[in-house]
Amino acid sequence: MAIKAKKNYQEDLIESLKNPKEAAAYLNAAIEEGDRGLFLLALRNIAEAQGGISTIAEKAHLNRENLYRMLSKRGNPEIKSLLTLLRVMGLELTVKAHKQAYA
Repeated sequence: MAIKAKKNYQEDLIESLKNPKEAAAYLNAAIEEGDRGLFLLALRNIAEAQGGISTIAEKAHLNRENLYRMLSKRGNPEIKSLLTLLRVMGLELTVKAHKQAYA
């Protein structure tokens, strides 16, 4: 029963991540956690929602195996590859001043 519930959760998550606003919120939440592995998992889930790693790799003109490696738990994507990946997913990276920076 627990396996079925997990599968349904994953399927529901992937379905919701087809919406760019949901995907952006999900990725921002992962960034806020400050955990690289969680961030890369979020990127993998978004890629799955958009047709899978192979589809995203093709759109981004990246090698599929390299993209799998980049998004693995131990992945360490270069900023150029990350920005390309986000662009083909319909997302962008932005930076803003932290609230406490000027307090």
